[in-house]
Amino acid sequence: MCGIVGYTGSQEATPIIIEGLRRLEYRGYDSAGVCTLSGGTAATRRSQGKLINLERLIQEKPLSGSTGIGHTRWATHGRPSETNAHPHQAGPIIVVHNGIIENYLALKEQLRKKGHTFLSETDTEIISHLIEEHYLQSGNFEQAVRAGLQELRGAFAVCILCEKEPGTLIAAKQGSPMVVGLGEGEYFVASDIPAILSHTREMVFMEDGELVLFRDGAAVFSTVAGAPLVKKPRHIDWSPMMAEKGGFKHFMLKEIYEQPRAIRDTIAGRLREEEGTVYLEELRLTDKQLKAVERISIIACGTSWHAALVGKFLIEEHCRIPVEVDIASEFRYRNPVVNDRTLMLLISQSGETADTLAALREGKSRGAKNIAICNVVDSSIAREANGVIYTHAGPEIGVASTKAFVTQLTALYLLTVKLGRVRGTIDRLRGQEMLAALVRAPAFLEEALTLDEEVEQVARRYMNARDFLYLGRGINYPIALEGALKLKEISYIHAEGYPAGEMKHGPIALIDDQMPVVVLAPHTSSYEKTVSNMEEVIARGGGSLRSARWGMARSPTRRRLCWRSPSTTSGSRRSSCRCRFSSSPIISPS
Repeated sequence: MCGIVGYTGSQEATPIIIEGLRRLEYRGYDSAGVCTLSGGTAATRRSQGKLINLERLIQEKPLSGSTGIGHTRWATHGRPSETNAHPHQAGPIIVVHNGIIENYLALKEQLRKKGHTFLSETDTEIISHLIEEHYLQSGNFEQAVRAGLQELRGAFAVCILCEKEPGTLIAAKQGSPMVVGLGEGEYFVASDIPAILSHTREMVFMEDGELVLFRDGAAVFSTVAGAPLVKKPRHIDWSPMMAEKGGFKHFMLKEIYEQPRAIRDTIAGRLREEEGTVYLEELRLTDKQLKAVERISIIACGTSWHAALVGKFLIEEHCRIPVEVDIASEFRYRNPVVNDRTLMLLISQSGETADTLAALREGKSRGAKNIAICNVVDSSIAREANGVIYTHAGPEIGVASTKAFVTQLTALYLLTVKLGRVRGTIDRLRGQEMLAALVRAPAFLEEALTLDEEVEQVARRYMNARDFLYLGRGINYPIALEGALKLKEISYIHAEGYPAGEMKHGPIALIDDQMPVVVLAPHTSSYEKTVSNMEEVIARGGGSLRSARWGMARSPTRRRLCWRSPSTTSGSRRSSCRCRFSSSPIISPS
């Protein structure tokens, strides 16, 4: 997840690019860079660390020129360093890039054989060399870019300059966001709207496989292959605050809709699908050390603790390692049994949670190896842990965790596959199946997010309820806990999450027609038992949900409401429930 800004026009490019990068800094923390063209010469400034370091460098060594590109980086290939920072230049070609080039190693080897020398560890540098190779053959910048991009596999958004064509800028996208801003005789390119909204409100949203050529005061859109396109600009009528919120009414709603993107960013560059395994660059524990682990202790607070409980189910089932889950604030006060054969997982969105940091230090003092799962680069927990898995969720401003939670689950899933492959409990075929399922998850989330109108109907029906009960079995029990927590945090309604099988040991006494009950019941081995728990709720008149509908269809053979996928027509009927989403279907009593 990186940020890109480009500009061409009559103004000095550097201040515009720096301002845009500042608005995109959340997309990359480890390095930043700017390149401008002036008088047929490219000048580049790059700096490791946060954007302020680049700003100081430019103050010392100013840049001039009315065409330029900039980048703020979150490392995927190559460690954070000035050498690995963008832009990357090969001959006259300069590139900034967001995304993952999947075939970069094969392309790199081909280019080496043709005499190209690489200075960085990044996949981005091969793009500049590849385009340079085509440019040497054709002498045509535009043709060279089109030919080079068609050889790339993966997700990318790129901005490209040529030192020999100082008034020309080319941008293209495939699988990563890119928006073009249309000004008065000037043009802007960025990864996200807020980066350029202060300069123009006329935006063109590029689609996959599209390219835009800025030259001679005009913007010409086409496919990468060269087919002409007519793009209609869209007027963005957002206030500055709305721009930060992406047009949503509040940050939490924005972050809910960012969940598919956050999962994609968390898995980007980490899957080795052919081998059925994952690559976790910052893990910093050898396969030998992972094989030596005899037990795992997962420590977290709040929502992260719910993710930890899911992690316990995943790791024990697939890796056959015993797992304990502790609330961080309790861990160091119970004289925990950990040693050098224990692996501690510390989960924290911010990486600064005081109780979790204290638990990390307690475990280290007892000789335990540890891995952090967190969202903030160079946070205290990330720095002190032996290894780290960053969740790449981006900033989470809303009080209630949403995309941080799903990316923590994603990180735990990735770690499960890694552990299972190393320890031999997951073979290559099973690893391939698990990774294929993970790749499909963002699309399922996007489909679920189309149900906002149905969700609003349910919310209106139960807005005056004073209590809620959430039930789930197995791996869905922690999801029930998380659902209850969200309702408490956001609506100030009392809610409890409970194992469905334990309902009769206490909570059933509270169930009546004023108590809505939310049951998570995907088609797993415990489905029928969960349905029997629902029948117990129905017998108590739970929630009076007889007329409720939420993307569901009534089953004629049972007294319940069954999840209906968004593709199902409103009049359809089913004789059995086939829940589409493995962890999110909600079945309510009727």
